[in-house]
Amino acid sequence: MTPVHVAGRHWLLLTRTVRALRHQRPPLKLVLAQLDELGTRSIWLVTAGMAFFGAVLTTIAWMQARKYIGNVAFAGPAYFQLLVRELGPVVAALLTASRAGAGASAELAAMSVQEQLEALELSAIDPLSELVAPRLIAATLAVPLLCVVGTVAAALAAAGTVFALGGDGSSFIDPRYLTGGDLLSALAKSLVCGVAIPLAACGRALEARGGAAAVGEAVTAGVVDACLLVLVLDFLVTLVFLGLGL
Repeated sequence: MTPVHVAGRHWLLLTRTVRALRHQRPPLKLVLAQLDELGTRSIWLVTAGMAFFGAVLTTIAWMQARKYIGNVAFAGPAYFQLLVRELGPVVAALLTASRAGAGASAELAAMSVQEQLEALELSAIDPLSELVAPRLIAATLAVPLLCVVGTVAAALAAAGTVFALGGDGSSFIDPRYLTGGDLLSALAKSLVCGVAIPLAACGRALEARGGAAAVGEAVTAGVVDACLLVLVLDFLVTLVFLGLGL
């Protein structure tokens, strides 16, 4: 399935979910439960993963800077700008998709194969407003926060790595090149990723039919779709901001 087809089917799911929200709003306790599942339980993976990512990337930058420009301090501001604008939001979103996406896909796929979705419909409850909408609202709030936490963790790990290598750690978290456009781009990427991750996970799960094998296939497809959408949306947002000159 091409990225265009993946994006199209999940855009349709988004419009259907928004339409369902107009008629039946999810209980607040469901949204809070999904905030805990998607945000609180993902924060350690995002923090640890981004910290190691920042340390590895800085080590490579240190080696390349010493080889080609001599003074590694010159690479710091450009590295920090790249981290804030691009790598922080995208890598944090991918880490979130790998954990939260898999969890949501597994839960909804199990309900789908056990025909619990049909039972909700017979009870006059829309599965989209009851199951998809709380995850969509929670992810839209939690993913940007996770991206901020992940970016901070990567920046601190970068500074610590440079210091451990004998350099000035503050030179690698120098915001001299950082602009408002960079921050706005990072926010836009984290927001669209927050919308895409639950849609990808839930979309595949709602289509699951069969037994345990169908659940496994839905989980795999949901995580793949979520990661693919994150990368595609990252590229599209980058093009938009490039066209706006930001």
